[in-house]
Amino acid sequence: MIPLRAGADGVSFSVKVHPRAKTNAITGELGDALKLSLTTPPVEGRANQACVEYFAELFQVPRASVTIAAGETGRLKVIRIAGLTREAALKILEGALAGR
Repeated sequence: MIPLRAGADGVSFSVKVHPRAKTNAITGELGDALKLSLTTPPVEGRANQACVEYFAELFQVPRASVTIAAGETGRLKVIRIAGLTREAALKILEGALAGR
């Protein structure tokens, strides 16, 4: 499992985004990052928006709780989920990886 960093404001982890995929899904791990396939193209921030929406739905939190802490213009991003414990995030991500 990828490393999850817990802070006072929530949990953060790395994601490698693959735009223009057939479906939105976590497709595995790549080093210390999750591989996330998104159907949207990386144009005008649409892939970033889709990334935030995907994780908000996965973790069942408001979109405002999900931020891209680093990597807005690249494929490797750091996602921060506010108001979530490390243990809860780990359980959800393990379920998502098992269901791929």
